[in-house]
Amino acid sequence: MNQAEQHTIEGIYEVCIGVPEAIAAIQYWEQFGYRIGQVGELSADIAQQLYSVNSALKSIRLYHQEADHGLIRLMVWQNPTNKGLGISSMKVKGNRWATTLTADGLSILNHAEQVKAAGWDIRFSNLYWDIIYNKDKISRPFIDPAVGVREMLLLQPLTRQVLFQRFGYTLPNYGQINPNAPFKTSQFTHMGLIVQDDSKEILKFYEDVLGLLRVRDDVETRYEFSPAGRDFFDLNPGEKFIITAFDDPRSSASDFLTARSGRLFITRFPDSIKLESRFEAAQPGCLGMSLYTYRVRGIQAYCDRIRESSAQNITNIVTNEFGEMSFSFTAPDGYYWTLVEN
Repeated sequence: MNQAEQHTIEGIYEVCIGVPEAIAAIQYWEQFGYRIGQVGELSADIAQQLYSVNSALKSIRLYHQEADHGLIRLMVWQNPTNKGLGISSMKVKGNRWATTLTADGLSILNHAEQVKAAGWDIRFSNLYWDIIYNKDKISRPFIDPAVGVREMLLLQPLTRQVLFQRFGYTLPNYGQINPNAPFKTSQFTHMGLIVQDDSKEILKFYEDVLGLLRVRDDVETRYEFSPAGRDFFDLNPGEKFIITAFDDPRSSASDFLTARSGRLFITRFPDSIKLESRFEAAQPGCLGMSLYTYRVRGIQAYCDRIRESSAQNITNIVTNEFGEMSFSFTAPDGYYWTLVEN
C-alpha cells in the first residue's frame, strides 16, 4: 500500500455494544463523558446482509467531545443471539475490551466496590502501577517524579473495560479527557483482541490489507514480572502473552509522543497454551462488546482489497442504520469487523 492509501483509514472508530435496552446504557456511558449522537434502525433483512444477524436493529451512536474515533455504537437487537462474554475470563479467543484514559481512577474503583457490595455481577482489579515507557530508567522515590500509569480491569455484564491514569507525562494525541464527565475520562484510546499464532502471519492482515501502522511489536508480559498482567489475563506461572499494536497511520512507530489513540492492541498467546474459543459470544447479535468498526475513505477499494485477502464472510456494501455505506467481514484471526464510509 502506498503512502497516499495509508491515510484512508484512521483509528478504531467505534466499539459496538449489544444492550437489551438503551436508557440504562446511555446513562452509564454519560458518566464517562459520552453523549447521544445519531439514532438509526435496520430491518431484519438488511441486518442479516450486513451483520449476519436475522433480527431488527436499533442503534444509537454516542459521541465524546469532538473525537473522531473511540466512539460507541449501542446496538439494541430485537432478538439478541446470546448474553455475550459477561464477566468471564479475558483469557479466551474472541475476547474484546476497550481502554479509557481517566484523571480519577480512584472514583471508578470506589463505584466498583459499591457494585460488589450490592452483590451485582462485576469483576475488577486494584489500580496497578506500571511503567510503559523508559522502563530501564532509574528514578529516586520521593525525589524524582513518578512516571507511569495506574490501571485497572473492570468487567460487567455488558462492558469489558480497562481504565488507566497517567502520572508524570502526557501524550497530546492519545485520549482527550472530558473534564465535565463524572469520571473524568477520555474516549476509548485503544481496543484489544486475543489471538494465538506463533508465526505472526495473521497479524499481516492489519498492516498489509487494512493499511494500519505496526507499533510496539513483540512486547512481552510474563506472569513473573507483571501483577496486572497475571490478574487481568489469568496468567499461570510460566505463562506470557505478547502485544503488537496497530495505529492510525498518522502516528509514529519511533516517537511515542506522536502516538494517536484509536490503537488496536492484539494480545498474542503462544500456541502451546490451551485457550478456549468464544468467538460466538463476541460478534454482532450478542450482548456486550461485540464488534469494532473502522471508518475509511474509498470503501469500494477496501472491499475489493479484502476480497483478495484471506478474510472470509465478506458482505456486499449496503447502507447501515445511520445511512452510511458499510460492509463486514471476518478477519483471518476470526474477529468480525465492519468498515464504514467516511
